[in-house]
Amino acid sequence: MIPAVKIIIGEKEKELVKEVLDSGMLAQGPKVKEFEEKFAQLCNVNYAIAVNNGTAALHSALFAIGIKPGDEVITVPFTFVATANSIIMQGAKPVFVDVKKDTFNIDPEKIKEAITPKTKAIIPVDLYGQIYDYKAIKEIADEHNLKIVEDAAQAVNAELDGKKSGTFGDASTFSFYATKNIISGEGGAVTTNDPEIAEKIKLFRNHGQSEKQRYEYYCLGYNYRMMDLQAAIALGQVERVEEITNRRIENAGLLTKGLKDVEGITPPFVKPNLKHVFHQYTIRVNGFKLTRDELIEHLKKNDIGCGVYYPKPLHLHSWFAKLGYKEGDFPVSERLSKQVISLPVHPSVSPADIDRIIEVIKNA
Repeated sequence: MIPAVKIIIGEKEKELVKEVLDSGMLAQGPKVKEFEEKFAQLCNVNYAIAVNNGTAALHSALFAIGIKPGDEVITVPFTFVATANSIIMQGAKPVFVDVKKDTFNIDPEKIKEAITPKTKAIIPVDLYGQIYDYKAIKEIADEHNLKIVEDAAQAVNAELDGKKSGTFGDASTFSFYATKNIISGEGGAVTTNDPEIAEKIKLFRNHGQSEKQRYEYYCLGYNYRMMDLQAAIALGQVERVEEITNRRIENAGLLTKGLKDVEGITPPFVKPNLKHVFHQYTIRVNGFKLTRDELIEHLKKNDIGCGVYYPKPLHLHSWFAKLGYKEGDFPVSERLSKQVISLPVHPSVSPADIDRIIEVIKNA
C-alpha cells in the first residue's frame, strides 16, 4: 500500500519529547519559546507566536488585527472550514469569492467586486502549498485600507520571489497538524513583523493575561497555548524542514513528468517565481477515460492512497446557508471540487512508488 499520508517522527523528536517529560514542564515553557525563535528565523520575520492549533492561529490573528462583530472578511469557499469559521468566531461575516482554476488560489479580480464599506480584511489561502498572488492583493488591500491575514496552514517553507511564506500579510497563520509538512500533532503559529499584533496574540492565547504579570487581564482571551510536548516535536521537524520540503518537491516533479501528457489529467500548475511545497499534489481529472470518482476507486483497488481536498465548497454546506449563497455562485470552486484528487507526495514515497502511481493511472 502506498499511503496518501505518512507521519514521520525521527529520533531527534523523540529525544526532545523525552527531555520535556524528564523536565516536568509539560505546558507552555522553554521549548515553546525556543520553537518560536526558530520558526521566526525560518520565516524571516520578527515574531512567531505558537498556539495550540491552526484554527486558534487564525482566530488570534483576526482578533489582533481588530476584526469585530459586524465586520466583513473576504476569503474563499474552496478551503478547509477553519478559514471561514475563524471569521465567525470573531462575530464577523465571511464573504466568499471564487478561486483561479490553475493555482486554486483566490482570484484578485473577484475580491474587487466583493468589497463593501464593512470589509475590513482579506484571508487569502496558500492552498496545497503555493503562495497566493500577493502583489495583486496587496494593491487592493492598500487601496481600500484592508488588512491581510495569510492562511499559510499548508505552506510552511514555501517562497514567492525569494521571500518565505509567513511574510505575506499583516499576520500569517500556520498549522502543525499531524498531516502537515512539519508537525507537532496539534499546533499552530502566527507570524508577523508588527510588535502590537504580536503582543495582542500573546494576550489572546493566554486568557487575556500578560505573560509579564500573571493574573492581570487586559482583554478577552482563550486558552490557546501550545504545550512544550508539542513544541518539542515541532523543533525536531524544523531542523529537517529543508529535507522534507525538497523530497516533496522532487516527488512532485517526478509525478508531473509522468502525468503531463496523459489526456484528461492536469498536473498542478506552479508559477515560475514560486517555490510550491506540495502539502498536497493535486491533479484535476477532466476528460479522462474514467470519472474522478471512478479513478479514486481504481487507485484504491491498486493499493494507492489518495484524497479529495475538498469535495464540496463551503458555501454549499448547510452551516453556511445562512450567508445566502447558492449553487452556481462560485463556479470555479464548484467545478474543482468535482475534479481534484491529491496523490501521495510525502517524503516516504519512493521513485518506484511514483512509477507505480503513474502506471496505474495510465493503465486505468
